[in-house]
Amino acid sequence: MVRILPMTSAIRPSFAAVTTSRLVANLSSSSRLHSVHFASSTLESHSQRYGLKACKLFRREGINKSARTIVSMAQGSTTITQETALEWVKSDKRRMLHVVYRVGDLDRTIKFYTECLGMKLLRKRDIPEEKYTNAFLGYGPEDSHFVIELTYNYGVDKYDIGTAFGHFGIAVDDVAKTVDLIKAKGGTVTREPGPVKGGKSVIAFIEDPDGYKFELIERGPTPEPLCQVMLRVGDLDRSIAFHEKAFGMELLRRRDNPEYKVSWRMCL
Repeated sequence: MVRILPMTSAIRPSFAAVTTSRLVANLSSSSRLHSVHFASSTLESHSQRYGLKACKLFRREGINKSARTIVSMAQGSTTITQETALEWVKSDKRRMLHVVYRVGDLDRTIKFYTECLGMKLLRKRDIPEEKYTNAFLGYGPEDSHFVIELTYNYGVDKYDIGTAFGHFGIAVDDVAKTVDLIKAKGGTVTREPGPVKGGKSVIAFIEDPDGYKFELIERGPTPEPLCQVMLRVGDLDRSIAFHEKAFGMELLRRRDNPEYKVSWRMCL
């Protein structure tokens, strides 16, 4: 963020309790899905190698910096060759930390995610002076898994999701069984279980209590069930280039569906 972009209340930037430094991408200031966090476990060690203090760098320049930008800023104190910079990028252990979005009823959403989607409530914190509460949920510890950070702003029970956010993808062993459970808990199913168009993968679509969409994907056991975040962009090539250069992601695959006038690109 800068961590959490406020809607109706001012929310002070803060760091999650993880042992890594982070690179951050803000996604939207107008919808409830408002940021995704990235981490770099080698940022501090490499900053010290190049004569920089990571904490001072963040305070002076802000935390929305790419690895390459941070390295280039170090040139004022230490000469860095192109080979050294490339070595830094290759050894960097970045990963996505969590996605943050706003909900209207925190307890209701936690109940749905834990009972229907099998997530665990990892931790919860209340900041009364800033009038908001956070809850972190996922399928494993924050230091090794991608997790969801829910934000509840005091007195705000409804938001406009907007058109940029698409859905989250969750891998499950049995889509039909999961959908039955969600129906039994009063959840909304917007697409019944069945093979994806033009493929064999069994999927279904559901909505959480606030209207966020989840795609259930039938797969075998996986250490990270929370496997996708689908966003819509205005310029696909520009977005791909940004994620590759700023965050070191790789383009995994691409798919064009001219009959639906849509193109997909998947980066990791």
